[in-house]
Amino acid sequence: MDTSDSSKYYFGRCAKCSKDVYGAGKACRAMGQIFHECCFTCSVCSKNLQGKPFYTVTGSIYCEEDFFYSRIHPSSDMCYGCNQLITDLQVLQALGKSYHPTCFCCAICRQSLEDEPFTVGTDNKVYCIKDYHKVQAPSCAACNKPIIPTEGCTESIRVVSLNKNYHAECFGGDVDFV
Repeated sequence: MDTSDSSKYYFGRCAKCSKDVYGAGKACRAMGQIFHECCFTCSVCSKNLQGKPFYTVTGSIYCEEDFFYSRIHPSSDMCYGCNQLITDLQVLQALGKSYHPTCFCCAICRQSLEDEPFTVGTDNKVYCIKDYHKVQAPSCAACNKPIIPTEGCTESIRVVSLNKNYHAECFGGDVDFV
């Protein structure tokens, strides 16, 4: 037994091995319990966890790697946006796929679409409504600009003549009929 002054400090019983914990620097506190520094380890790989992130499930303690990658974590979903494991407790489900909330975003502007209206283009990409109209809207045969809703509107007026698209204001009597 160490007879130095630091060994005189009694901290309690170790939650893992149930032996007395003596000595400054030889104990750690986690989850409201006392552990020998050498006893506070991952239940899977035995890595020392003092000062490191750890997780508990039904009384067992896990390092971050084992918690997320050993099927202990309650979600083993892969994010469709970034193809990484979803380790957050929040998983966004859209279009039958799982996403990190930050990964579910517009293909053009990259703005988050969480709690926002969105649509899917013919290319199977997700778009905010504004960018969807820019990318997927037909072009006017007269001015070559996209036919999109005006500010504050959700619909646009399009004139179709001879399989060509026109803005209502661009369609006129001076169209050549060949």
